[in-house]
Amino acid sequence: MRLQIAWCMSLLLAAAPVAAKVSAEEAARLGQDLTPIGAQKAGNEDGSIPAWGGGLTTPPPCYQGEGSRYCDPFPEDRPVLTVTAANAEQYRDQLSAGQLAMLQKFDSYKLNVYPTRRTSAFPDFVYEATARNAVNATLEFEGESLKNAILGFPFPIPKSAQEVIWNHKLRYRGVGGARWNNQAAVTPSGAFTLVEITEDVKFPYAARDATPDSIDNIIIYFLQIVRAPPRLAGQITLVHETMDQVREPRRAWQYSPGQRRIRRAPNVAYDNPSTASDGLRTNDQLDAFNGATDRYTWKLIGKKEMFVPFNSYKLHSDAYDYDEVILKGHINQDLSRYERRRVWVVEANLRPRTSHMFKRRVFYVEEDSWGIVLVDLYDNRDQLWRWQEMHTFQAYDKPFVGPPAMETAYDLQSGRYIAYSMNNQAPETIERDFEKSYFDPSNVSKQSFK
Repeated sequence: MRLQIAWCMSLLLAAAPVAAKVSAEEAARLGQDLTPIGAQKAGNEDGSIPAWGGGLTTPPPCYQGEGSRYCDPFPEDRPVLTVTAANAEQYRDQLSAGQLAMLQKFDSYKLNVYPTRRTSAFPDFVYEATARNAVNATLEFEGESLKNAILGFPFPIPKSAQEVIWNHKLRYRGVGGARWNNQAAVTPSGAFTLVEITEDVKFPYAARDATPDSIDNIIIYFLQIVRAPPRLAGQITLVHETMDQVREPRRAWQYSPGQRRIRRAPNVAYDNPSTASDGLRTNDQLDAFNGATDRYTWKLIGKKEMFVPFNSYKLHSDAYDYDEVILKGHINQDLSRYERRRVWVVEANLRPRTSHMFKRRVFYVEEDSWGIVLVDLYDNRDQLWRWQEMHTFQAYDKPFVGPPAMETAYDLQSGRYIAYSMNNQAPETIERDFEKSYFDPSNVSKQSFK
């Protein structure tokens, strides 16, 4: 009887909210001193970060409409400073451990810091949903179960690290889309073979008529198909990402053209190697971080100003071939754009009696978009091992932030890296509202022949 009582008590404690909704008075700050999604509206003291004025919601003259390339709305901008190994110590407080390591490792590595353009903006209905979520949303079961949130950012005024990570995972990116996610695993000599991948995604959480009950616990449907090279073509990964991972973990399937059958794939998660990544990227590194948070304990360090990638239109340009973007040691930093921005700093430490190749992860989450922009990754000796960047920009015709121009994951010990989420020489990402049935496992094998 005592064991039964203890077991019941442990369930009750686990189910208790670990993150609480904010008061109506605190939520009233949204749209006042805070932006509608919770960023600090005012600029910083020296003016290097300007006040948020509503973001970029009008396409520039160079934009040709849906399906055309997102062009640079700021072609006349020039760097206000360049960080190199020679002056890195002067800017140490504005750099991540990974950035400092790259500056020390490669003489050719630099950060061109441009004027900060606070372009981030979202539709009014996202702002309205965010305000409702602020006073209703909670996390339960040690942060793995999100309750009473839909459409908007769940925690615009976060009180915990996991709330910040949930904001990243559920940031608004439209109802769905189709994109090319081309990637290159780069050797220390700079050699690579381009892997061409298409990805289709549906965000039930982001539908305007969605309710927490109507989405049936699925927040993302994801279909990935390898198109080239021929030796990999036809491989398919299908994921149904759940909102309440206690109620049901992620569902995943994989299709192999050699076997001509689809199988459940519970290994499409955590630190298992991702598709054609040559071991340089784990499944939970796509989109900087995705999936369950249960293998780590989470700590909210606070907010600080840093030099982070943003408004990366130049890196996204179709004027550059992949061999002009992907160089020995690192990507072409002359094409990268960094800005001084405020970021939330979140630290994740591996739980006892669990496993992951990264013992510690430090995430830097940009305040205007709730997108992770940098990640420092540590090995089991607690030595800096790998480092990630997310180069993103405002989709000014939607409006929302994304898709990324590129993601990178650097192995600081081997000198290898992987660049992914690229479409410089492929069709532009488009917003598309797929039918739910499109992501049914029974339809997956048909996709490999399209």
